[in-house]
Amino acid sequence: MKRLQQLIRRVGLIGVAGVVILLLCAVFYLSAVKPAEGEIAAQRVAALHLKSRSPYKPIAVDKRSDDLRRFQNLFPTTGKIPIELEKLWVTASVYQIDLLQGEYRLESGGLGLARYHITLPVRATYAQLRSFVNIVLKELPTASIDGLRFERKSIDETQLDAQIDLSLYFRSAGTAVAQP
Repeated sequence: MKRLQQLIRRVGLIGVAGVVILLLCAVFYLSAVKPAEGEIAAQRVAALHLKSRSPYKPIAVDKRSDDLRRFQNLFPTTGKIPIELEKLWVTASVYQIDLLQGEYRLESGGLGLARYHITLPVRATYAQLRSFVNIVLKELPTASIDGLRFERKSIDETQLDAQIDLSLYFRSAGTAVAQP
């Protein structure tokens, strides 16, 4: 005990504080930093595992037919048109946009893809239309906005008369190909 007191007198109060801080740093490292490093490593392994399970495979430049097959497989088949339309209608109802009228046309296109052209006359606020279009493009990745037309009857009216032209692209039933 006497030796400890002599050592404390020799090092001084600042030296003792430094030793205490070093001990606290060691405790913090062992109790917080070390477990966090292990958790990060486990999450990296899980992320690599999920990345390897991705249905999308990078397109190789070796064969054009393989590239075309992979591209076509990114699109849903024409049998899923009702499901995609249901997503569109649900999104419209969430933003309180009424889709009672509309023109729906299925057109076959090149590269084995079919285009489902939709013309929707709607009446809503600008914010509703903007949110609707934004969510449609996020939720339906094979959709494209072909045209938007806005018209306001008077300057102080909040509701717009709009026409939304959009297309949904599908893989034709005959071009359904197996993944290599």
